[in-house]
Amino acid sequence: MFMKSVRIALTIVLVLFFKLAFTQVTSVPQTAKDNFANQYPAAQEVKWSNDIVNVNVHFILDGKQMNAEYNNKGIWKNTLENISTDSLPPAVQDGLSKSKYADREITDSKIIHYPGGVTQYRVRVEKNDLEKKFLYFDGNGKLVRDAITL
Repeated sequence: MFMKSVRIALTIVLVLFFKLAFTQVTSVPQTAKDNFANQYPAAQEVKWSNDIVNVNVHFILDGKQMNAEYNNKGIWKNTLENISTDSLPPAVQDGLSKSKYADREITDSKIIHYPGGVTQYRVRVEKNDLEKKFLYFDGNGKLVRDAITL
């Protein structure tokens, strides 16, 4: 009976400890909130999340779904904007059609805004259930890099 009480008490203490530790680690830095408010004052339906390494904020701006990413010190890293494949600039569509990935199915497209006014276009392509890639194009349609995705 005594051991059962000790186990229950220990379990409660551990749960409270991890809950407190997790809450402190995953709080959103005020700097990120301030930077976001300055960058996107007209944002609507704002939802914050923190995965310890990055702070993400999903929001709607001018009817577009967007996701801004900040580091854990609250400094802006990038913003992703959902776009349809048809909305990709002609140069990017041309670059994709001339790449070695031209035969793959496009499953997602985004505009990525980086600090310094840099813009890239991310296109997710799939050949099959196992071969999926993110392709990153600059505004001139040049394939800058690719990355494996799940």
